[in-house]
Amino acid sequence: MAKQWWKESVVYQIYPRSFNDSNGDGIGDIPGIIEKLDYLKELGIDVIWLSPVYDSPNDDNGYDIRDYQAIMDEFGTMEDFDTLLEEAHNRGIKIVMDLVVNHTSDEHAWFVESKSSKDNPKRDYYIWKEGKGDQPPTNWESAFSGSTWKYDETTGEYFLHIFSKKQPDLNWENEDVRKDVYDMMKWWLDKGIDGFRMDVINFISKDPRFPDGEVHPGKQYGDGGKYFMNGPRIHEFLHEMNQEVLSKYDVMTVGEMPGATPDEGKLYTADDREELNMVFHFEHMDIGGGELGKWTLNPWKLTELKSILSKWQYALEEKGWNSLYWNNHDQPRVVSRFGNDAEYRKKSAKMLATCLHMMKGTPYIYQGEEIGMTNVAFDRIEDYEDLESLNMYEERVNDFGEDPGSVLERIHHRGRDNARTPFQWNAGKNGGFTDGTPWLAVNPNYTEINAEEAVNDPDSVFHFYKKLIELRKSNEVVVYGRYDLLLEDSEAIYAYTRTLDSDQLLVLCNFTGEKQTAQLEDFAGKSGSVFLTNREGDVVDAEDLKEVELEPYEAIVFTVK
Repeated sequence: MAKQWWKESVVYQIYPRSFNDSNGDGIGDIPGIIEKLDYLKELGIDVIWLSPVYDSPNDDNGYDIRDYQAIMDEFGTMEDFDTLLEEAHNRGIKIVMDLVVNHTSDEHAWFVESKSSKDNPKRDYYIWKEGKGDQPPTNWESAFSGSTWKYDETTGEYFLHIFSKKQPDLNWENEDVRKDVYDMMKWWLDKGIDGFRMDVINFISKDPRFPDGEVHPGKQYGDGGKYFMNGPRIHEFLHEMNQEVLSKYDVMTVGEMPGATPDEGKLYTADDREELNMVFHFEHMDIGGGELGKWTLNPWKLTELKSILSKWQYALEEKGWNSLYWNNHDQPRVVSRFGNDAEYRKKSAKMLATCLHMMKGTPYIYQGEEIGMTNVAFDRIEDYEDLESLNMYEERVNDFGEDPGSVLERIHHRGRDNARTPFQWNAGKNGGFTDGTPWLAVNPNYTEINAEEAVNDPDSVFHFYKKLIELRKSNEVVVYGRYDLLLEDSEAIYAYTRTLDSDQLLVLCNFTGEKQTAQLEDFAGKSGSVFLTNREGDVVDAEDLKEVELEPYEAIVFTVK
């Protein structure tokens, strides 16, 4: 397998609105990021993935872009961005931008023209259809509730918006759209950025028949997913993007791809296909869901989590490459979801970090993950800002008559604002995020959980992440070794090996609050020296790996002798 810098890197995602506010307006900004680059340098990360900072009306927190080549006023100026790029590069940190080209804002100049008349040259930049009588062209449900179609009085047609009504979908069938997007990408790459994370990029090719979707129980609208995910021309479009743009630069690319399978992941990421470096899939994020998707709070099983992650590890073993993540700006905090954010917060956060970072692929850390930030449970729906959560609440309470308290409980567990509460820098006012009023309230636990405390505590989650990153940089087996799952049927222990030539690591992670014993018959007579552990106190090497005792939420990695 070819060695690449992006395979050996650790990526840190910054959600700018919530990272650090430099001017007291309550909103994180680019100068605020610059102030914290030394913190990231100390952590040891190689790449910053910057969530959108482009000019936007901010209907969906910047993922509704009005101008791809301008910076949102709240975040600063293009000069600020140029300074960020320079200062990051001076510290050996690369910058990857968010590329949002499935849709634009309805205030983008292209859409303003497109909706002005049916014969405007930009009309075909978006997807317009006549209705079926007084009904939309299809029954598809938007990702943010309601129909994916909005009627436009001016021209008497509907436009497609898979997300918000203010996020009309671009028509990638139009060659001029693709050319304009590629020109914009080149503009940023020529500025010196180091790659793109591509928002819902596998949505850009739609089934040209636009059929109705199946209506599932408890739903008003149809599921159109299979008609706009991984569509008929998606590989053609991505290969064209690679040939026209990406292949001309030494960059990192990762495509966000809901609904992608491991086999599709292999097609998207295999070197010889010349599309993308890696993809974000969502299979492991979807466990515990049900008929209402993520808003159904079912119990989850470790065997299911292992099965999904291992399936992706095996599928992309020889061809392709995995991205490894527990959190992002759309997901709840991992220590609250798969760990124990109370009694064992630090220990389970370290265990989860070990489990992920020791796998094969490029690890992604979401801001605050490295200090063990947790979910938040605001008391009132008015305290939340996320459009997806607000729309779901309104629909379930008003249209379906559900108890507001039970709907709020779902948001506590799965809402996107869990990831978006401001970064907790210190125990001071607003967690040190801002001198003003934060755009979204800070999690009240900032007095105990904050970066200052973590940096000063050698046994903190922060220093554990720092060590994980150092181990990746100094041990090729962590980057390039083969992955093999052990104890497949255990609901308590996630165990696997990483093997490269004569080097082998044995990774054992206890996902429970009780002591567990890993029975490893295949390792009888083999000894192990401790490579990494989150166990407190003295840790001794294992004389025989046949039977290993694990404390609650313990992670231990052995070098097998």
